[in-house]
Amino acid sequence: MTEHDQEHGAARDVDSTGAPDLPGALDLPLARKTLDAQPFSRLVGAEVTAFGDGAATLEIPVRDELRQQNGFVHGGVLAYAADNGITFAAGTVLGAAVLTSGFTIQYVRPATGARLVARATVAEATRRQAVVRCDLFAVADDGTESLCALAQGTVRATSA
Repeated sequence: MTEHDQEHGAARDVDSTGAPDLPGALDLPLARKTLDAQPFSRLVGAEVTAFGDGAATLEIPVRDELRQQNGFVHGGVLAYAADNGITFAAGTVLGAAVLTSGFTIQYVRPATGARLVARATVAEATRRQAVVRCDLFAVADDGTESLCALAQGTVRATSA
């Protein structure tokens, strides 16, 4: 237990994977409600479609307002999706009170298609932080996925 946990009486057990076992941990409906509480997420039309066990998936329908001048999904939209995917995946092991402390993104190819999908998975977690990888895919109308970016980030549990 950390000093902070001792001060606030918030002991956490650790499961066999090393991830904290959190009472009242987030579930998919609460994750969706949390995302919907973000005005920017509503603006881009993001939706959490999978959440739990060290992973989260965010999906964004592509529309003209999210494209840059050449018709590709704007890199800022991909970065937004990576950041939120990373943070939500970390929330599955750290709890709801988390913030991204940093992330990097590598754009592999221009994103085109009907949907953007960000699939994030926790690579390693302690009681206070998680390192998460996120793969971003552009999805065509026929369901074909093309990898368009890779991201990695670190998320920390916030102090109460």
